[in-house]
Amino acid sequence: MADQSDRQSPQRAAASPASPSTQSGEVTKVGGVTYRTADTEYFEKRQLKRAAGIFGLWGLAVGAVVSGNFSGWNFGVDFAGFGGMLIAYAILIVMYYGLIFSINEMAAAMPHTGGAYSFARAAMGPYAGFVTGLAETIEYVATTAVIVYFSSGYADAVVSQLLGVDLPKPVWWLILYTIFVALNSSGAAVSFRFAILVSIISIVILLVFSAMALFSGAFSWDSLFNIVPDAGGSAFLPHGFLPILFALPFAMWFFLGIEELPLAAEEAHNPVRDIPKAALWARFTLVVTGLLVLVLNTGVLGAETTAGASEPLLDGFRAIVGDGLAAVLALFALVGLLASLQGIMFAYGRNMYSLSRAGYYPKFLSLTGRTQTPWVALIAGAVIGFCALVGVDLAGGEGGIAGAVVLNIAAWGAVVAYLMQMVSFLVLRKRFPNAKRPYKSPWGNFGAIIAAVISALIFLGFLLNPDYLPAIIAIIVIYAVMLITFWLWGRHRLIMSPEEEYALSGGLDVVNLDDLVDDGELSDQPSESEAAPARD
Repeated sequence: MADQSDRQSPQRAAASPASPSTQSGEVTKVGGVTYRTADTEYFEKRQLKRAAGIFGLWGLAVGAVVSGNFSGWNFGVDFAGFGGMLIAYAILIVMYYGLIFSINEMAAAMPHTGGAYSFARAAMGPYAGFVTGLAETIEYVATTAVIVYFSSGYADAVVSQLLGVDLPKPVWWLILYTIFVALNSSGAAVSFRFAILVSIISIVILLVFSAMALFSGAFSWDSLFNIVPDAGGSAFLPHGFLPILFALPFAMWFFLGIEELPLAAEEAHNPVRDIPKAALWARFTLVVTGLLVLVLNTGVLGAETTAGASEPLLDGFRAIVGDGLAAVLALFALVGLLASLQGIMFAYGRNMYSLSRAGYYPKFLSLTGRTQTPWVALIAGAVIGFCALVGVDLAGGEGGIAGAVVLNIAAWGAVVAYLMQMVSFLVLRKRFPNAKRPYKSPWGNFGAIIAAVISALIFLGFLLNPDYLPAIIAIIVIYAVMLITFWLWGRHRLIMSPEEEYALSGGLDVVNLDDLVDDGELSDQPSESEAAPARD
């Protein structure tokens, strides 16, 4: 529920942080939290640099997601069979279209780095903003750790084949984190160029695999349905309907991460126009690649083998060409994983940066330095992810549960963030009817509702499946610690950042929005005047 004080005083926003009229140190108390107005120097130390157009944003979105085509998704086949996984995939296409349409509308109205946190903050107050922002932190830090975990296996296979050297998993984790923190700290332009390059290479690899699967004779329709059905089951749904619910979190890996684009708002040349367009093209790209991999990879290996494979795409290549090119094939697969490692690390860096800049997280995390990238947040997220992998791996011993547990933590954080954002969309349309909405979701309220319902079903699947219990316990502990810390310490140390100004102004105070909007250039819906109410 929105803060009462916010509703009663929609016009009490402070001056822009960089405005000469801003009085540093001015204190404002709103809804149980305390804001301090920072001086210009505070924001100068936390500047980001605009470096991305539509193509760069497309590369960031595709790169962040594409590793889901290489591994992780296939465990859903174990739960539901190929037919159940195909149904789960179709359900998630609908969910992500509703989700991204809704997020695009909010991102165009609030072109700030805060993303999901800023949407929930504007709609439901600072506590909801903190809960949503923390969910995204968990999602992106855990997803990065999952990708590091899987990448280490591929990297070790390549080095072992070519050089005869095997390194312990923690050493590979440290190497990968170090390389990609350095890459992401080198500047936004470097990050976006790298994202474009590895996204294109990854797509080419997936298309090559698809062509080889179709024309080599290795693909078989019968192999899609070779799991022996349970009593009362069928070849299409060998374990019945309920396991489709358990397959949904794994089907998310074909799309998880595309929602990060609003976090690049302050590094895009024209976020109001370009984020919706880039998201549209990224969605189409990922729907095509995901369907190709789901059908062809499963048809080459067989559903039973696919269900338990730790490297399904690599195993698919091996089934077609044999083991003679194992090192080269592993290198191909590694490219896709590294694409997502860079993209998701970008996301957690900007998420932590925005929450730190507003005072929800320690303020030193938002320092950017010479390259104008949040290098402190990038290091902090890497340390957390590395420690989580080591801790879970030690707890799991030789069982190898580290990747699976952290994967479930990432998916759970994503679902919480999705639910909060869809509720925020509905609340914002009702609460801020006069706010500028340069982009309008073509699915309107229905799209947000359907995305929220499917997200809730995934959440229910987590609760009903005992395999997810370690992840749920970890999430509960994290939230308990962070919420207590925010209540005792953080809520009285907030900063009047652009995200907070927008929320307190009733959606009428948007930093430089008029300079960023090109009327009539947005896809799906035309621009509207400030006074026009939101459509249902």
